[in-house]
Amino acid sequence: MPTPAPPVPPTSPGPASSSPAPSRRTRFLLPLALLLVWLVLGGALGPFAGRLGEVSTNDGAAFLPRSAESTRVAQLEKDFRAESTLPVVLVWEADSGQVDEALRARAGEALAAAARVPGAVGQPSPLLPSEDGKALEAVVQLRADLGPDTKDAVKAIRGYAEQVPGATAGVAGPAAVLADLSGAFAGIDGLLLGVALGVVLLILLLVYRAVLLPLLVILGAVFALAVACAIVYALAQHGVVRVDGQVQGLLSILVIGAATDYGLLLSARFREELATGQDRFAAARTALRRSAEPVAASGLTVGLGLLVLLLSDLTNNRALGPVGAIGIACAVLSALTFLPAVLALCGRAAFWPAAPGTDGRGGGHRVWQRIAELVGRRPRALWVGSAAVLAALAACSPLLDARGVPQSELFTTAQPSVAGQRLLSAHFPGGSGNPAVIIANADRAGAVAAAARVPGVAAVRPYTGGAPTDPPITADGLVRLDATLTDPADSDAALATVARLRTAVHAVDGADALVGGYSAQQADTRATARHDRTLIMPVVLLCVLAVLVLLLRSVLAPVLLAATVALSYLATLGVSALVFPHVFGFSATDPSVPLYGFVFLVALGVDYNIFLMTRVREETEALGTRAGVLRGLTATGGVITSAGVVLAATFAALGVIPLAFLAQIAFIVAFGVLLDTLLVRSLLVPALVHDIGGRVWWPARKAD
Repeated sequence: MPTPAPPVPPTSPGPASSSPAPSRRTRFLLPLALLLVWLVLGGALGPFAGRLGEVSTNDGAAFLPRSAESTRVAQLEKDFRAESTLPVVLVWEADSGQVDEALRARAGEALAAAARVPGAVGQPSPLLPSEDGKALEAVVQLRADLGPDTKDAVKAIRGYAEQVPGATAGVAGPAAVLADLSGAFAGIDGLLLGVALGVVLLILLLVYRAVLLPLLVILGAVFALAVACAIVYALAQHGVVRVDGQVQGLLSILVIGAATDYGLLLSARFREELATGQDRFAAARTALRRSAEPVAASGLTVGLGLLVLLLSDLTNNRALGPVGAIGIACAVLSALTFLPAVLALCGRAAFWPAAPGTDGRGGGHRVWQRIAELVGRRPRALWVGSAAVLAALAACSPLLDARGVPQSELFTTAQPSVAGQRLLSAHFPGGSGNPAVIIANADRAGAVAAAARVPGVAAVRPYTGGAPTDPPITADGLVRLDATLTDPADSDAALATVARLRTAVHAVDGADALVGGYSAQQADTRATARHDRTLIMPVVLLCVLAVLVLLLRSVLAPVLLAATVALSYLATLGVSALVFPHVFGFSATDPSVPLYGFVFLVALGVDYNIFLMTRVREETEALGTRAGVLRGLTATGGVITSAGVVLAATFAALGVIPLAFLAQIAFIVAFGVLLDTLLVRSLLVPALVHDIGGRVWWPARKAD
């Protein structure tokens, strides 16, 4: 017959402060001054939350490895053009089945008009017929520095192409993809922010059944985002940090999610202190004193995890590091200054109509009392069973394919560039418009061109800057050769061709040949992503461990907590490996998705363990470890679960931006946070600590 679990003990009162209480005027003026400061900051800096697009850039160079061969080729390519350009590939498919002279003439007129749109440079390429005689292809070059105007230029070119009667027209190529990316990121400032704030507000209203508190928490998150965006704007304007649409969206989500989580932790402790009979000012001071350490430790963990991204060789990964860390610092600052001030001023009114009483019952919902009792009865069965479930899911993690998202799946909604690429690939070699670029010594051009004709290469031509009959361009003794691949530029077959191509041209004596272009960039990015994961993931874990050791004054407990979060991450990858292809239709993930998922889930997942274990350590001093675990779980269960749901919903809001990368990040982080909140922090960690007892604080000694 099982031994009945001991009842969950009541919260022990905190030690009375020995410092003299401040005067009533001081207690009122200090929070009022803080509130006024934040109102001024919010009013002055608020507009910057919608202005990061002014200093954002979404050019492809952001996603290239700094030291890769393809990046060196991209730099050398600039010497072969008067100015950097982006190609727009136009394709016409004859409705009658065969291209005739009339269709060729009409396509030529449209091509001439397209070459005159603002931003187009040079002469367009000649019209090239497909081998099957059913389609025509041409290329117009756009200035690479058009920025947001690229979208308008591509739209105008598409308009001319579609005016050709008797043909189905499409527009593809790097400029077309960039235009669609600009359109997708256009929702970052308004749509994403509005959806995230709306979802968070709705959840808070439903969970807390209070009118004012959700608004105060949201206001604190908005103020934090305003300050963070203003700082990032100033730094980006001076070239200190780099911002693109991806970084911009993740910054908003990180700040809103983190600031809300920290605000919930502090307001829950404030409610507890009010329930003990303290007045609003004393309750705010106690709540701040008790919450400052876990909030600061959480912010430090997430900030350090993000800064580790500076070790990446990919520019966009490095960009997120300092920008995200700035956002987290602003979230911590808001949670520890603005929110305590407004709670002190509002008091019990913040929780109206569900204001707490003064009977001391502010420390835990009955649901969490029952869960704590279950943990107390069968701790070993719970943690072993939970770990087994996570391990089974983690076993599927090697199935996650992170070779890169093909262009046809780059967007989650239909986009013109994707349709144009399909039309182009149906009649021309798959690599048309995205050749492999070879840079070599000009005196060895012939030998390099001969060596470059490896399986998978449809044609090799010297770069002329105009018609194919023009003389090749040389720059500083170098020549450029364009190798058209038979397979789509983002396919595995194309990347295999690039590997063969590099082997062949590198072997040409005296050529010093380098291979770049889109396919080579994809291959180098995959290799760099693998290297980044191998380097960055262990460093992030070490940073998390260091913070936990300092916070908990223990070695064993931090190791166990970090291990549970890492297991939760692998379980999330396992679920994603099954869900992405079979539910969402993603054949693969972006190479950076596993790394971003790790940084976010490990750093953010440890947050909830920090919130739990700091409370457990506090309760352990008076009650012992096992009773302290049960009391800590009861007291923090509701607020941590609410914080997890809010953070998951905030990241899920990334799904409104029609990009596969952000959709994949949204699912991994949202599902991972829920898994960590509902299983790891609610059952696995409390049961494990309860089973181990006072030894969990080793090398310190505490009572069981």
